[in-house]
Amino acid sequence: MAFAGVLNDADVKAALDGCAAADSFDYKKFFKACGLAGKSEADVKKAFAIIDQDNSNFIEEDELKLFLQNFSASARALTDKETKAFLAAGDSDGDGKIGVDEFAALVKA
Repeated sequence: MAFAGVLNDADVKAALDGCAAADSFDYKKFFKACGLAGKSEADVKKAFAIIDQDNSNFIEEDELKLFLQNFSASARALTDKETKAFLAAGDSDGDGKIGVDEFAALVKA
């Protein structure tokens, strides 16, 4: 698991189980359930680096769509509706992607 050493496997599983149905993903509930909301800034930055698959220093829409699969390879992709809502929530400067500070703000929201 990509988040070994950062997050508890049981918490991640519970968080993923909580949004298994299409259009049930809520980033605030997810970040709290998996334990990321309570982690240090350094751990949140580690999580950002894992999710930023292309190492562009931004999480783009295509990376957000596959967000849950960073936590478990068998997790579902987010629906287009969930992806767009997640992006809109995190993209505070309107550039169409989420930077590390924007991600940290989302996690702690």
